[in-house]
Amino acid sequence: MSRELVDSAVEWIGKMPANWKLRRVGNLFEQRSEKVSDIEYEPLSVTKNGIVKQLETAAKSNDHTNRKKVCVNDFVINSRSDRKMSSGVSPLYGSVSLINIVLHSRNMDPSFVNYLLKNYGFAEEFYRWGTGIVEDLWSTNYSRMKKILIPTPGLEEQKKIANLLDDKVSKINNITDKLKRSIEELKKYKQSLITEAVTKGLYPDIEMKESGINWVGSIPKHWGLSYFKYEIYIRARLGWKGLKAHEYVDKGIAFLSTPNIKGESIDFNHVNYITRKRYDESPEIKLSKDDVLLTKDGSTLGTVNVVRSLFEDATVNSSIAVLTPSVSLNAVYLYYLIKSDYIQNEIRLKKDGMGVPHLFQKDIRQFRLILPPLDEQIQISTYLDGKIQSINLIINNKDKLIFELEDYKKSLIYEYVTGKKEVM
Repeated sequence: MSRELVDSAVEWIGKMPANWKLRRVGNLFEQRSEKVSDIEYEPLSVTKNGIVKQLETAAKSNDHTNRKKVCVNDFVINSRSDRKMSSGVSPLYGSVSLINIVLHSRNMDPSFVNYLLKNYGFAEEFYRWGTGIVEDLWSTNYSRMKKILIPTPGLEEQKKIANLLDDKVSKINNITDKLKRSIEELKKYKQSLITEAVTKGLYPDIEMKESGINWVGSIPKHWGLSYFKYEIYIRARLGWKGLKAHEYVDKGIAFLSTPNIKGESIDFNHVNYITRKRYDESPEIKLSKDDVLLTKDGSTLGTVNVVRSLFEDATVNSSIAVLTPSVSLNAVYLYYLIKSDYIQNEIRLKKDGMGVPHLFQKDIRQFRLILPPLDEQIQISTYLDGKIQSINLIINNKDKLIFELEDYKKSLIYEYVTGKKEVM
């Protein structure tokens, strides 16, 4: 027989068991606000995966004493709304930045607290209590957080719920971890297919010769070698004659940036637009079908794509170089060659050699070009297109399954910590 559920009159909770209590956070937890040094107390990071030792990527301060103390089993949550779901019960002693709220309780099971306060329902409620100029950048302070109502079963039931969720969540995580590892293996396989095809060809028994190129080794004997500067028209802009973001228009000429070329195909649906006057100011980088686009700045340096079709006028911002192949070079083959380990390793060497990563046009011109006969280039391109499409379909299906499992896990946690599902 199922237990009686009643309306909690709290939107994020909905119905809850009649024998559970509604308590305010401030009645169950005390804030730990003691300031300590991160020299004495190990610095910690508050992430979406919980509380961990400070990440290498974390912003670090020279003010070592301006930190909050954290003890094992404390619940820590980042108060900023742009860090939503960055929270958890800490398994470590240490210190966190002042932007975080640190709570401890003598009356709540830590594992249950972790599931209750680190779930999407509470996260949405927590940031709903925030204040600031704009919703996606405001923060929630403890004086407001302590007023939030949460559902509270007895301590024994808290432990039962936590134990059950530990088991179920662990099984879901194991499945998603295996799926993620499988996806990474498929991505490595995809990359190896590309590299093998553009440097060795499609026929394993063919006679080979030494290429004299780092990362490549031998290539088919009948293939040619050249340089990008002889077979490709390369151009890009340094800035854009003072173009500012406020000049973007609602409808006009598609103005591509790095996010638009990161996928398997170019995204023309989520672009900024510029006026035709601005477009005509730089005719050398007006895009045409079969142009290859290569990012030359920043952390995404080396990202590449090819204009397979063009249904509207388009151009690129100053972070993207435009490469137009000669008649002896197939655009899709060039795209795959740049995507291969060979060219990506060359780009990586350039990237690692400077503080602010940048690929100059003179660098691109000096890349060695592996040049099969045009008919073989087309065969390689067609072969890789088919293989990559098949692999991507498998990856997309696995990604979809991961999303569904994560969604199920969120719902499962929410259902148990609000009492809608009962531990039998």
